Amino acid sequence: MTYVPNPPAVRQEMLQAIGMTSMEELFADIPAQYRLQQLDLGRGLSELELRRELTALANRNLSTATHATFLGAGAYDHYIPVAIDQLLLRSEFYTTYTPYQAELSQGILQAIFEYQTLVCELTGMDVANASMYDGASALAEACNVAADATRRKKILVPDTVNPAYRQVLATYGRSGNYELELATTTSGSAADELLNAIDDETAAVILQHPNWFGNLETEAATIAERAHAHKALLIMAVDPISLGLLKPPAELGADLVVGEGQALGSPLAFGGPYLGFFAATSKLMRRIPGRLVGQTTDKNGARAFVLTLQAREQHIRREKASSNICSNQALNALAATIYLALVGPRGLREIAKRSHQLATYAAKQLTARGVTLKFAQPFFKEFAINLANPAAANQRLLEQGIIGGYELADGMLLAFTEKRTKAEIDRLVDVLGGMKHAE
Repeated sequence: MTYVPNPPAVRQEMLQAIGMTSMEELFADIPAQYRLQQLDLGRGLSELELRRELTALANRNLSTATHATFLGAGAYDHYIPVAIDQLLLRSEFYTTYTPYQAELSQGILQAIFEYQTLVCELTGMDVANASMYDGASALAEACNVAADATRRKKILVPDTVNPAYRQVLATYGRSGNYELELATTTSGSAADELLNAIDDETAAVILQHPNWFGNLETEAATIAERAHAHKALLIMAVDPISLGLLKPPAELGADLVVGEGQALGSPLAFGGPYLGFFAATSKLMRRIPGRLVGQTTDKNGARAFVLTLQAREQHIRREKASSNICSNQALNALAATIYLALVGPRGLREIAKRSHQLATYAAKQLTARGVTLKFAQPFFKEFAINLANPAAANQRLLEQGIIGGYELADGMLLAFTEKRTKAEIDRLVDVLGGMKHAE
């Protein structure tokens, strides 16, 4: 018997149910030039032939395995210890997902608990959840928490926050839970503009530190004081690697701390999957989205782990839920846990220090060649330069085996991690400096 997955009679019945008469009518909204009339896969291939073809297709991509990269802008080429992949490949880990029968999944719960603990140690905050999808969605969820906690809607966001994050914030904001107010800056720092904009209607102030341009927001503590004086919250979006050198956000007065955890052991992977971390003060504990894992003892007095404080609609009444986040990036969170455990506090500090030193060296060399920095602000591992034609510069760099920086309207954002070498930076400087003198 031949199985026909969708016979004509059934297909016609389905079309009639939605008020249509033909498949052509169903796809009428798709322009004709984008519709495939026939899918031609060609002749069948052997396993060897298929592997060769797929390898050739994959090799059309540029990767950090063959090119030095100075592209950052939210995703960074940090070194990933080989032990991480080996541990993630263990069968009890590589299918990690939402533990629906939670207490039967003690290994997963312990891994998440350890992850939460490390995020708290890293940020200085009281509590962290079992991770979010990425840094952008974590920031948007923090805005929801702030609006709910303060019973206000105005969220101040400076243009020094990652533009991709701001796009996600705008999408979440369509729900009506909060309203964004953009603070336009000129100095590469958001301090003055934010301080002047905070008022009694403000629910929260967002501060990215280091910010989108790589600059440090040196007035974070002052902004926190002003926000708290108006009973508003401070949400900080941070680079976790920077916390190897910089003060933890808790010491700066942050109420909610979020960020992108990709740098903690997850590959660039052409855009994901990534990991959003989310931490808060104990006062906001019951409003945190997603899941929290707690530690307790079982009836025999042995250490045990449980899911607790699940403020999401799958577990409580929808109208009382703080979020409808339905999962967590458990495998990425495990990678971050292994990464932080492997490098330790001293290793993280050395990675952050090395990244900063290389960025500082590059800035000095570029300046000596006539390339100017866009802002006169202290930076961590990333900074913006002025360039008349960043696209042409990136093309020239690519010809030299270098993936350049993120293109700005009139410049370029360059990132430096511990993987970069002096020789690679010197090649970058030669190209950019040569183009500057040719202008």
